[in-house]
Formats: sequence, C-alpha cells, structure tokens
Amino acid sequence: MADKQELIGLSGCRMVELLDTGEITPDDALEALEQRIALVEPKVHALPTLCFERARDHARRLRDLQPAERGMLRGLPVPIKDLTNVSGVRTTFGSKLLENNIPDTNGIVTQTLEDNGAVVYAKSNTPEHGTGGHTFNDVFETTCNPHDITKSAGGSSGGAAAALASGTAWLAHGNDMAGSLRTPASFCGVASLRPSPGLIATDPKKNPFQVLGQEGSMARSVEDTALLADAMSGPSEYAALTKPATGTSFLSAARQPEKPLRVAFSSGLGLVEPAPISKTAFESAINHLSASGVDMVEGHPDLTDADEAFTVLRAISYAINLGTDLNETRHILKPEVVWNVEKGLAATGTEIRSAMAAHGRVFASAAGFMRDHDVLICPATARQPFPIEERYPGHSEGVPIPQYNEWLRIVHLITATSLPVITIPCGFASDGLPFGVQLVGKPHGEMALFSIARFFEEIFGWDTKPVDPK
Repeated sequence: MADKQELIGLSGCRMVELLDTGEITPDDALEALEQRIALVEPKVHALPTLCFERARDHARRLRDLQPAERGMLRGLPVPIKDLTNVSGVRTTFGSKLLENNIPDTNGIVTQTLEDNGAVVYAKSNTPEHGTGGHTFNDVFETTCNPHDITKSAGGSSGGAAAALASGTAWLAHGNDMAGSLRTPASFCGVASLRPSPGLIATDPKKNPFQVLGQEGSMARSVEDTALLADAMSGPSEYAALTKPATGTSFLSAARQPEKPLRVAFSSGLGLVEPAPISKTAFESAINHLSASGVDMVEGHPDLTDADEAFTVLRAISYAINLGTDLNETRHILKPEVVWNVEKGLAATGTEIRSAMAAHGRVFASAAGFMRDHDVLICPATARQPFPIEERYPGHSEGVPIPQYNEWLRIVHLITATSLPVITIPCGFASDGLPFGVQLVGKPHGEMALFSIARFFEEIFGWDTKPVDPK
C-alpha cells in the first residue's frame, strides 16, 4: 500500500483480514501507527510510553510463521494500559512510586494477547493506580479528548479510548472498576466491553478473588470490540477466577445483529439524577430506538444496596494492595488514592460483613430482573466531558475528596451487579461531544449481548472513523 496512512481508518477486523492474506505485514501496520502518533500524540497524550523496537522484534518472529500460525490477530498492533505489565517495557501505574519500573514478565492479559497474535507497541495512559474518571498523573501529561482537547478523555482507560478515537490504535486493552472502560468510551465515542468475572483472566495481585475490577476490550466498533474480546478471553492457570473458552467467537455473535424482545431502560437506575445535558442525550437515544421499532419499558433492578457493596469492597481492595506501605508512601500518592486506602484500613468487621452481604443481594436483584429482560439500557455517564484542568468535576468549587467519584455512580452501581456491559456511542450531546449508553446483559450473557449491541449500533449509525484532534 503506497500510503500507509490509509490503514489508520480501517477497522481492526479489516486489518486482520489484510494481515491474513499477506496484503500488509505487521511492520506496515507499525509504520502507519508511528506516522499517526507523530501527528496526533503531541495533542492527545494517550500513549506516553512507546516500544516500537520490541514490537518489531515480535513482528519479525511472526514473519517466520504462516498467517494461520500467528494467532487470531495475525500480528495486529495493540496498546496495553499502564496498569498491566509488559516485559521489558516501562510500566508505571501512573505513579511516581513506579515511574522507573520495568517488569521482567508480562501480565496475564499481555501474555494472552501476544499468544493470540497481538504485537504490543505502546502503553496507554492512566490516572494513578486507575483512580478517578479523569486520566492525569504525576508521571505523564494529561490525556485529552480528541473531540475537544480542552476536555477530559475520561478514565481510567482514558489513554486507550483517546488512542482509538484519534487513530493511534485499532483495538485497545483496558480495565474497569468504577466505569474505567465505560466513561472514556462515552467521552471519546468508542465501544467497550466490561465482561462477567472470569471471562478475561485478571492478574491476581493480593486479592485474587475480587470481582469489582475486570479486564476488558475497547475499539471503535462493536465488531472490533468483540474481536479483541475473543483474543483476550480464555482460561489461565495463573488467575484465581477463570473460565474455559466458549467454543463460539464473540465476533461471530457481533456479526449476527439481533433485535431484543424485552428491553428495559432507565436514565438513573432510581438512584442517580444525570445532568440535564446527559439526560437529554439519553432521552434522545431512547426516542431514536423507539422510532426504529424497539419496544421498551422503563424499569431497573433494585440497586439500593449497591453503593454500600461497591464503596466498602472497593476500599478494602485499595487497603489490601496499597495499605501496608501507606506510612512511607502517602506523601507521594495522590490524595484520592490515600483516601481510598485509609477508608479500607478503617473498615470494621461489621462493615465488611454488611458490604459482602449487600453485594450478594445486589447480584440476586439484578439477576432476577434480567430473567425478564434481554437488555437494560442506561447512560454510560451522568455528565459530559469536563475541562482537563479539573481533578474531578466540582474540585475547583470545593467538592471534597470523599465525594470525588460521586459523578461516576451511574457506572459503579452496575459494577456491583457483576453483569456484563457493552458501551456504545449513540450520538452527540448538545455540547457537540460524544455520548454513550451502557447495555447491560444477563449474567454471563456476553454472546447475546454482542448481537444486541450490534443491532443497536446499526440503528444509531455512529461514524467509526478516527478524528483529527481539535
């Protein structure tokens, strides 16, 4: 191909087809990315660490294999979020504590992807230890929204989402606890999957059986998100929670759009009042679906216990992973991280038991609700992108740290259910920036959810081409 920049606008699925037939090589894809990164990265700051030499070494090894032996991605380049180890590549977790950390081994997701034919060429930016819905840290520059570089790209997978939207990635790895895949997907106008626990093996860390945080896939379309989910899924002997391969690909499901028969929708899940601009955008999306012949009823599961389940168990996770050294590290960690750790350290046995019981009630309520519905639709964010100078919405107006993540409640309520979620863009809000919806599926129902998501994607007609940052 004479102009490798033509590759940037192609889908991930199309790139894999070209790699499979030999019309392009992994080196062609890497060269296209290098050129695009030089053009847009100074404006977006999505991929602060590049490892093209390592990527080309990997690409050379793949060239010695037949296409069918290169794994399902056939040598397609993929960035890894900077919360996950890549052997020999600087992995900082967005923290000054780890700014010079170079791991010797891959994280589980990195290894799984490389085993399935991915070529890792970059680390995507994240807030410190993935904390907060805005991608800034003390190691790298703040990630900007490609649709408006004065605005947040969301977080904590903001670097991944901004890379996709600006054309420096075809597919991107991310992970999600309090909306870390879903918020940036909505802000940047891309798609994501937060899967059921165990579908994508997660690094065990110190609390290997927690289910709040999940690895997931991001892309500019539902089909590409499914492609990456296929490449990330499968059992791992190193993960505490893992599932066998499904036997049927998510990509095949995404290529068979299916109209759901029983659809519920809710603008705030009974507990959240979205900002007027977000609520209007959501109502517009629901009206669009209704006008296209989708029958819907307003409703949602009882999530009264979700706040307790999420906030206490999330804090416990912070305390387990970062609490031991807090006295020595608190002056380096950002205040929001310190607050989370301290909250977990201060939790009493009674509070922990109560939160665990609440978590069980939330799952039971959500699973019961989904027995009568194929999908639940709600906003992916309760507000639109905010100025990059803000640590979190309301910070400059005095909103205290204990409330720093209140604006993410629409996503953490769904986290507490452990149900699979696909986020898709559904249009633009009145501020001219993207807006997305969460599509919540049945327990362990990713296969059907991909078919439904593709059906809705066709109705919304979102343009999946990357944008030039402005």
